[in-house]
Amino acid sequence: MKVSIITATYNSDKNLQRTIDSIADQDYSDIEHIIIDGGSTDDTIQIIESNKNKISKFISEKDNGIYDALNKGIKLATGDIIGFLNSDDVFSNNHAISKIASCFEIKKCDVLYGNLVYQTKHNSNPKTVRYWRSNIFHTGCLKYGWMPPHPTLYCKKTIYDQYGLYNEKFKISADYDFILRIFKQPEIIKTYYPAVIVKMNVGGVSNGSIKGIIKKTNEDLLALKLNKVGGFYTIVFKYLRKISQLNKIRNTKFPC
Repeated sequence: MKVSIITATYNSDKNLQRTIDSIADQDYSDIEHIIIDGGSTDDTIQIIESNKNKISKFISEKDNGIYDALNKGIKLATGDIIGFLNSDDVFSNNHAISKIASCFEIKKCDVLYGNLVYQTKHNSNPKTVRYWRSNIFHTGCLKYGWMPPHPTLYCKKTIYDQYGLYNEKFKISADYDFILRIFKQPEIIKTYYPAVIVKMNVGGVSNGSIKGIIKKTNEDLLALKLNKVGGFYTIVFKYLRKISQLNKIRNTKFPC
């Protein structure tokens, strides 16, 4: 079972090598690593060129944002399963992909997701600041703001073939729209892998400023409307969940 891992990059020379090594160090042999670069002007391209033996496919050209890049990667992917690893993130250990592939084999699932930690960017001694512990999905979870961490989401390629790619009309919330789209489908078999899959650096477009948070909220509301799931109260639950994942306020109970 081949696993395609897509990394979208843009001016990522500070952290990209860690991501490349994290994938190359996996103990699972059948991995296709695809890098989609948005036309970087720093040393990103040089890093990619120096790691050609670890990378299956690579393109560098201007794009229309992160979801355009991910869609390009999906179209290039030849794996049975597709996942993503951001250009400054790493897997929690070198068994992550073998465990994921094993779960797909045993559970006969279409979609798998797990847990994620956010950590500081101090590479020598990063500290965990947020623990996104997911749980088993039940019908009705989506309206209470539940969603799995997108960097831990692995889908069979057939899911993208049948239900479509990321909606590029969304600049921040296309991952949320996609999750709503597939998780509301009862025929799709979902499996929760109860372990940390990815370690992710803090920061990002959606939570880096008040303007970003407002834009994210508006796009989330649009995604809920398009998928006919929940409403404004869903967004409230969604933000409460984020707060509950912080180190000092864990284990808050939610309806789902």
